[in-house]
Amino acid sequence: MNKISTKLAACFFIVVFVMEIFLMTYLHQNIIQTRVEEEFSRLLSNGANHRDVLIENYSDSTIEHIVMMEKNQDREVIITNNKGEIIRRTSGSVLEEFHNLIMNLNNTNDSIVVSDWRNSSYVVSAHPYRVNDYLIGYVVMFQSTSSINQMVHNLNMHFAITGATGFIVLLILYAIISKLLTRPLVRMKEATEKISTGDFNVSLPYLGKDELGDLSSSIQKLAKDLEHLKNERNEFLASIAHELSTPLTYLIGYSKIAMREDLSDDDRVHYIKIIGEESERMKELVKNLLDLAKMDETTFTVSKEHFSVRPFFDNVCKLVQPSYEMKKINLHLKCNEDFQVYADPVRLEQIILNLLDNALKYSDEHSEVTLEVQKFENKTIISVIDKGIGIPSDEIELIFEKLYRVEKSRSRQFGGSGIGLAVVQELVEAHGGTIEVKSKLGEGSVFKVTI
Repeated sequence: MNKISTKLAACFFIVVFVMEIFLMTYLHQNIIQTRVEEEFSRLLSNGANHRDVLIENYSDSTIEHIVMMEKNQDREVIITNNKGEIIRRTSGSVLEEFHNLIMNLNNTNDSIVVSDWRNSSYVVSAHPYRVNDYLIGYVVMFQSTSSINQMVHNLNMHFAITGATGFIVLLILYAIISKLLTRPLVRMKEATEKISTGDFNVSLPYLGKDELGDLSSSIQKLAKDLEHLKNERNEFLASIAHELSTPLTYLIGYSKIAMREDLSDDDRVHYIKIIGEESERMKELVKNLLDLAKMDETTFTVSKEHFSVRPFFDNVCKLVQPSYEMKKINLHLKCNEDFQVYADPVRLEQIILNLLDNALKYSDEHSEVTLEVQKFENKTIISVIDKGIGIPSDEIELIFEKLYRVEKSRSRQFGGSGIGLAVVQELVEAHGGTIEVKSKLGEGSVFKVTI
């Protein structure tokens, strides 16, 4: 009973089998009851007809005629008088068995006086007649139960054949249904086992739009997502190895040179400056890795408060101004009015710094970047506009994916790690806001945040 096919089959078989037994028993009993009632009704009808004829034309010839009509193997008749004496009968075969009954009849209406067809050889009906004060008695009808018992025997045989056939058909249906239901489940089990071993090349058939189809589609999607994640991880590890190897090489090489005794002070300062720059680069890379870890653990928290936008964005521009001046890029803050914004100042600063850093990396020298802040209805709209290398139109929807980088060779040249924009999107959504991108290759990009 460990296989789901066996469990499904057992449940299906038991439920249908019990239902079949119940329905067949109910049908069997109702058919028998109906046929017995028909026999009782026919017996009462014949007895009533004889009684009516006898009342209408009471004579010996009429009595003889009634007896002659009932001379057959299945039915007999006895006619009695007011003293319980038998006037006429078809034969004496029933007299011994029902003598006491005949002698003690006191019915005032037509009725079945013996109805136990299972244990009695006859069912009996009594029909009282009255011609005058002296001509009183009963027409007693006897119907053999052999025909009823034969009918029940045949019915039992047919029901037994039907039940056995239903049982066999049920077993066949169980085998077919269990195969149909469990075959896709077995294939899904095999697919998940392949996925667990790291083989994501699984293919499952289309199973429709039911629960099995949804499960099959989910497993297929999971395999694709895991394969995509594996490729991203491999690419990420390769990128990290590349990004770390360059500054580490510089750090090791220039630190050895800086330790030479014959080195002049100016050269030593120059090499130490290079070591400091590469150390900053490694620090930034480690910071991005920590941000990525937070995204995977969904640990970004937002504590909103009201604060003025003008001093906030002035301070943000002061933080990045030295970096922009070193690359000879002009940074403009466009904020025509001071108003209150409801956001987390720490997280909002992280959003703006990431966007400004992204614009700085992908902008050429002597270009400009504009940070525009405005209020529209109850929303704050923050736009970062650059005139850098731009983004291909077919890649705009992908830039917020973790570790995705536009033109990866140039991204390494500019120092991108494919993490910053993913962090930005997570933080914007944590504020309940949206971020939109418009870009044209070679002309620059516009990142618009609405919170």
